[in-house]
Amino acid sequence: MSEIPELNCEKTKNDLVEFIKTKVSEAKTDGIVIGLSGGIDSTLAAYLACEAVGKENVFGITMPSTTTPTEDKIHGIEIAQILGIDHKEIAIDSILNEYLSITQFDNDDLAIGNLKARIRMSIIYYYANHKNYLVCGTGNKSEILIGYFTKHGDGACDIEPIGDLYKTDVFKLSRFLDIPKQIIDKPPRAGLWDNQTDESEIGMSYDLLDQILYLNTERDMKNTEIAEKLNISADDVDMIINKMIRSEHKSKVPESPQKTIL
Repeated sequence: MSEIPELNCEKTKNDLVEFIKTKVSEAKTDGIVIGLSGGIDSTLAAYLACEAVGKENVFGITMPSTTTPTEDKIHGIEIAQILGIDHKEIAIDSILNEYLSITQFDNDDLAIGNLKARIRMSIIYYYANHKNYLVCGTGNKSEILIGYFTKHGDGACDIEPIGDLYKTDVFKLSRFLDIPKQIIDKPPRAGLWDNQTDESEIGMSYDLLDQILYLNTERDMKNTEIAEKLNISADDVDMIINKMIRSEHKSKVPESPQKTIL
């Protein structure tokens, strides 16, 4: 049984829609641009954006590479068609290869994966500037807390509508909104290298991760208490808490030392 309180899907959906609408208005922008990965997070964010500002004011971009699963590429395009939003597909391999041709290393999966994320965000911001749109982030609370995103890549955005939803909340709200079952049921993955999945990279299921995060951040429980309550290894809890600590810099404005005045 999950320790996380049950999500009020109706109220949460209404609050997120109002949030997007308000932020677009406050920024005096004309709409939303969003990268469509074919995954559940970007799909949910796109559904919410369309309800907030209208499908005619949402622009979707799919940006596949050679490591993007074919299924994800198809799903990204299908979601744009289902929602009826303007959409563009831009393959990023030629851009990536140009970068790699002038750099020293070409066999570092993590560095190349992060580079892909930053290339994609550069493209998204180009269209946002051109259209006077806000960039809608697609990060959820679980990813943000453990730093499971690329700094200045998929972590860069103007608004983060689902940023207070744990991944398990994302699944619940997506079912509530009748997002296509094939997107909800497939394993979460970033497609930054071959055969990558979120849960294998994180080291546990999202269900367990979210319970650890909830008990630590919202119930202020110690690592040993969490391990005992969830009947899991203390090492597993320590691993997640260490991820949180090491990645804190990703969610902060870069620090500057204080100046000295006479």
